[in-house]
Amino acid sequence: MPLLLLLAGLAVMAVLPLAVPWLQFTLTIALAKGLAALGVAVLLRAGLISIGHAMFFAIGAYATAFLMRDLAVTDFATLIVASTLISALSGLLFGAFLVRYRAIFFAMLNLAVSMVLFSLLAKLYGVTGGTDGIRVATPSVFGMALARPVFADVLYYGGLLLAGLVGFAVHRYLKSPLGAALSAIHTNEVRLEYLGVSAWSVLLVAYTLSATLAGLGGAIAAMAIGHVVPEFAFWTESGHIVLVAVLGGIGGVVGPFAGSIFLEVVQTLAVGFAADAWNLIIGLALIGVIFFLPRGLYGLMETRRRTSP
Repeated sequence: MPLLLLLAGLAVMAVLPLAVPWLQFTLTIALAKGLAALGVAVLLRAGLISIGHAMFFAIGAYATAFLMRDLAVTDFATLIVASTLISALSGLLFGAFLVRYRAIFFAMLNLAVSMVLFSLLAKLYGVTGGTDGIRVATPSVFGMALARPVFADVLYYGGLLLAGLVGFAVHRYLKSPLGAALSAIHTNEVRLEYLGVSAWSVLLVAYTLSATLAGLGGAIAAMAIGHVVPEFAFWTESGHIVLVAVLGGIGGVVGPFAGSIFLEVVQTLAVGFAADAWNLIIGLALIGVIFFLPRGLYGLMETRRRTSP
């Protein structure tokens, strides 16, 4: 069922920009943040909340900018792969230390590390451009230089394909013994250790995967926006990603993407039609979902499936 929902969602998203062209950029950003939220959802399976995970989103985005500016790497596929690998390595290095902690200590240490990264990005003007950030030029695709509108189409549908492949891979991971061990850590970590399974190793794999997903999202966002800034790593961005994961629901891989699309579309419409009250509109929408859909948007999909004849 989760995979059918994923395929159905991808099919709808593939058609939407054809009917409503202005939605394409919004949906591209929603895909990018949905990937980051999926990474957070993986950690939530183990009962861990990372309120600093935007640092990996920023690492993926800045890796793309640095590769283009300093190493003259312009190929779309190369940038995606390299930026994702850099994010994965960062997650492995940070995770080796951070996954030793639990509860509020894990959350606050992630926040502290992300704020250190934010400060470095904002202060190292000679390297990062400081608060002005770095411009990201339009990448080439298999050696072909494309106009910006054409590349936007490639990025969107390429992002959809990546979301489908990543969603399937994460679904298989969560169904594997490693994925099942995450829930075991949440319920009874001591018993898992008695069975001879290293909780540290299980969490390190999950944390690295989570960082990889966030970095992939950051790389897509950098190319879509055409500019990266230190705010990508700020704590409010981390809070936004956690909110998206909870809003969508962690019951399946579709949840974080559903939450991201919902939030981005509501925000775009609110800003466009009620610029003076868009925060109020978003707040009311979130309150409605939280009160009436405690398992998130994915929970609503599951409920409708079970009640349908």
